[in-house]
Amino acid sequence: MKNIGIGILFSILWSSASVATKFGVQSAPPLILANVRFFIAGILLLTFSYLFTKNPSYRLPNRNEWLQLALFGFLNTTLYLGLYVYAMKYTAAGIGSLAVSTNPLIIVLLSSWWLKRRPQAEEWLGIALGMAGIGIATYPLLGDSYTTVEGITILLISMIAVSAASVYYASLKWELPNLLINGWQVFLGGVFLLPATFLFSDFSETRLDSTFWGSVLWLSLAVSIVGLICWFYLLRLDAVKASLWLFLCPLFGFFFAWWLMGEPVTVYTVLGTFFVLAGLYAGQRVKLSQESKA
Repeated sequence: MKNIGIGILFSILWSSASVATKFGVQSAPPLILANVRFFIAGILLLTFSYLFTKNPSYRLPNRNEWLQLALFGFLNTTLYLGLYVYAMKYTAAGIGSLAVSTNPLIIVLLSSWWLKRRPQAEEWLGIALGMAGIGIATYPLLGDSYTTVEGITILLISMIAVSAASVYYASLKWELPNLLINGWQVFLGGVFLLPATFLFSDFSETRLDSTFWGSVLWLSLAVSIVGLICWFYLLRLDAVKASLWLFLCPLFGFFFAWWLMGEPVTVYTVLGTFFVLAGLYAGQRVKLSQESKA
């Protein structure tokens, strides 16, 4: 029951990120919102890791680890979350949650190239169903202010970036603790994003009101810290089964978008979500069958 509770908590927190971001961009340009979030989450994680843990493994990275953390942070935080936050200004919150659930499918494609692993037929089917599902759910939203083609394009690029980060992370043998890895990659990702923030953001549009700080604190504490702690816990138990909790993200995501943002839930929403869930199941079934035989 404990593991189930942690899995559900992860799904709720992870799927809430798109709605929290939609609220935040009402008070500040997307990149400013992202940078504040990254620095708060990174500083808190690093402070806790170095000041409140007695384990000798919580040390400063060596030269090679600095390079690995920098590349991981650039892919996972600067590109992925930077683009994701920017895309949410032009994309419905529900679509943002639905897109995040396609990460395992994109990872299959990138793994085939990076790790020389050939995708199986069921995995190709999963990718096709997942992309079709996003297209179906997005179609009716393109005619109003909820979603734009620009937003969807940036969102999909961000999904490719985070999938590349996941494959890169899995390809290395990390010796640093997970909390330290996450703290440094978030902090470094924020540093790398700063030039783009200063170049492309209008600071006069920033209002440091309750909406801004509520969004930043939720994204920093609930999503980037608590959500990732839950995710790392689930990964340690079983990486394949952990990814199945992503199945719940579209359901919670559309619920939050309807409840808090007033976004419409239509037959296209339901059908698109069904296609994505079917694609996730098809793509993961190969791994599950392999795990059961092992």
